[in-house]
Amino acid sequence: MDFPFYDAPNTATIICCHIIDDGKPILYVSHDEDDGMWQFLCGSTHDTDEARLVSLKEAFDLDNSVGVLKDMPCGYYAERKTQDDNWLVKKR
Repeated sequence: MDFPFYDAPNTATIICCHIIDDGKPILYVSHDEDDGMWQFLCGSTHDTDEARLVSLKEAFDLDNSVGVLKDMPCGYYAERKTQDDNWLVKKR
């Protein structure tokens, strides 16, 4: 699948250690309003030290289904219960 995001593939994003280290699925995606940063999380609560910095392409490569969120505006988030569910997009 081609990289679908408008941001550059090397755009820095936040991802939780549970996804990177433990293979948990991405269940929550935020496109922050204040700085435009993307966050890819497992849906659990997190401490700051559990955040990792990866490129947007690395996050996409871990789970191509996040590509459908490419048009999600800043100030919105998307969540789902399982990796097989559809994303539910909401304004923060």
